[in-house]
Amino acid sequence: MATLLYRLGRGAFRRRKVVVALWLGLLLALGGGALAFMGPTSSNFTIPGTESQRAIDMLAEEFPEASGTTGTIVVAAPEGETLTAPQRQAQLGQLVKEANELPGVLAALDPFTTGSVSPDGRYALISVQFTEQVDKVTDSQRTAYEQSGSAAQAAGLQVEHGGEVMNSEPEVGSTEAIGVAVAMVVLVVTFGSLVAAGMTMLNALIGVGVGMAGLYALSNTFEMTSVTPVLALMLGLAVGIDYSLFISSRYRQNLLEGFDGDEAAGRAVGTAGSAVVFAGATVVIALAGLAVVQIPFLTVMGLAAAATVAVAVLVAITLLPALLGFIGARVLPRKHRSGPDKAAAEPTQGFGFTWARWVTRARIPVIIAGVLALGALTLPATDMRLALPDAGSGPAGSAPREAADLIAEGFGPGFTGRLALVVSGDSPEQTAAAVQEITTELQGTENLLAVTPPNLSGDQTTALLSIIPGTSPTDEATEDLVHTIREKAAAVDSADIMLTGATAFGIDVSESLSDAMPIYLILVVGLSILLLMLVFRSILVPVKAALGFLLTVGATFGITVLVFQQGNLAGLLGVDSPGPLVSFLPILLIGILFGLAMDYEVFLVSRMREDFVHGDTAQQATINGMGHGARVVTAAALIMVSVFAGFMLMDDPIIKSMGFAMAIGVAIDAFVVRMTIVPAVMSLLGKSAWWLPGWLSKILPNVDIEGEALRKQLDSARTPDAAQV
Repeated sequence: MATLLYRLGRGAFRRRKVVVALWLGLLLALGGGALAFMGPTSSNFTIPGTESQRAIDMLAEEFPEASGTTGTIVVAAPEGETLTAPQRQAQLGQLVKEANELPGVLAALDPFTTGSVSPDGRYALISVQFTEQVDKVTDSQRTAYEQSGSAAQAAGLQVEHGGEVMNSEPEVGSTEAIGVAVAMVVLVVTFGSLVAAGMTMLNALIGVGVGMAGLYALSNTFEMTSVTPVLALMLGLAVGIDYSLFISSRYRQNLLEGFDGDEAAGRAVGTAGSAVVFAGATVVIALAGLAVVQIPFLTVMGLAAAATVAVAVLVAITLLPALLGFIGARVLPRKHRSGPDKAAAEPTQGFGFTWARWVTRARIPVIIAGVLALGALTLPATDMRLALPDAGSGPAGSAPREAADLIAEGFGPGFTGRLALVVSGDSPEQTAAAVQEITTELQGTENLLAVTPPNLSGDQTTALLSIIPGTSPTDEATEDLVHTIREKAAAVDSADIMLTGATAFGIDVSESLSDAMPIYLILVVGLSILLLMLVFRSILVPVKAALGFLLTVGATFGITVLVFQQGNLAGLLGVDSPGPLVSFLPILLIGILFGLAMDYEVFLVSRMREDFVHGDTAQQATINGMGHGARVVTAAALIMVSVFAGFMLMDDPIIKSMGFAMAIGVAIDAFVVRMTIVPAVMSLLGKSAWWLPGWLSKILPNVDIEGEALRKQLDSARTPDAAQV
């Protein structure tokens, strides 16, 4: 592979105009495709096979008139007044009439007719039924809905608009640019050249543009959640900049050693590019592996993110050497452009070497302190709770959050997460008997406020009952209530009874993901051991890497629980409503951190192995690997942390928690695990770190990701030329 990549990098350097033209042409073509074929993203999650999903599918068949999305207009009278006063009741009736005339609305129900007025008469809920599902509601229809009630507000009533129809796609904008700007500063400091930094950033941005344009161009062919493109953008930016950084750094080193531009580019892509391909492949495999969970929305998220990472790899090994051909020696700082500088290419001093010497000397205290610290940070993860976020956990000041808070204030927190009980029998009589039986059975259930009378389907064989909990949708007591209702419903065998609703659905999703997480974790850890065994031809190095990955994941979960679930330091991050973590965050984080952790492991330990094979002692090889790799890995980690942290500035709680968890995870893995614990462990293991049984050595193929064989081949080819000179 190294030889193939060498030829690819050298060819791209020489035919740079053609390569750049092809990539820009692809970007324009996919951009046009995105504009022409871009489909809507979905804010809903589906998970086939769960009870709640089966109930939703049945409701769509039996109650087609209610298959569209819903909205809830919350109205509150001024303190000391009630909506039952004749004047206020007339104003409320006028608002109901206005809502019925909104574009896209099938019906808006009078709260006095439906009984949706609070006991004190101050609050009321207007249920609004739309004809279309939430993804097909137009922006103009949503705006008209949100702006309704201006006359009622002018009369002194408080009017808030909530419901499913207000679910919107997270906006990506200026806040993420802050992370990119910080990454640019890191590149300038690392390279000491604005040209080199700008070229690296441009390369990454073109890759992100191609990946995102391709994703949107295909979005009409599959259902994509609103979080999917944000995750793809987040990862595409981070790995795109990092992979370009690794190859650019090796190219600069080759120039300083006296190689011509095309040879320097070929060697950079053949050596560092091999590591990039392997590192990118691990990320792609881990993300694509989310398909084993068999949850459609998570599969799409994983495949979309994997595709952007794959594009980032392709751009790094083809477009980057072409761009390097245009800037030539300007990739170097001015003081190094005059000619070869072996001392600059192979430094033996610096922070990386100093840090490595200290860590290897104090290896036992370092290992103990590192493991105990990360273990302590893992402890809060034992209290981790998962849920899909509800409107009450949305950004403060947003319309859905204001509506949810007002509903909770007037009716109680359970009204923001009402449950739906679907009763289906073979005949109207059977259904009616089952409704009576389950209603009686549920009387006196703890934390259950009310069960509404049933709504019947056209043939009266399916009934829909609303159940109102006493606690909020993400409260642990609500989860207990859902399980209790399902246990009691299972005892009624005269009809098929299923519990659904956004709250029950969120609980089903969370439990499915929790059940799948151990399987996925075993898969990922096993994969990491196998891949690293191929790369490093060692038993202990892969096991050490996998254990370090587990420490990273545990500590990241623990810190995220501390902030987002328990509320510690939440105010500093703009988290105003701590609660359970979003259901898919842990399993997604495992896949992403696995790939990124393997990146740093490969870039650091491969140099250690190279020097050990070439005759250095195990101790000196460890110091050399850290000394040569620390600067680039530090820059790469800072860039990733900066990009991920930029997404923490978004208001959307899902994106904020994802950005935080990935930024913390990368920081822990790069600086605590890979650059501190790993060299300490490698120093402690000594030569045994590179032990591999003879029989296993014969079975395993030799994956030369550092291009050792390529360098020998090229160096031997240069020797006759050097002799002639």
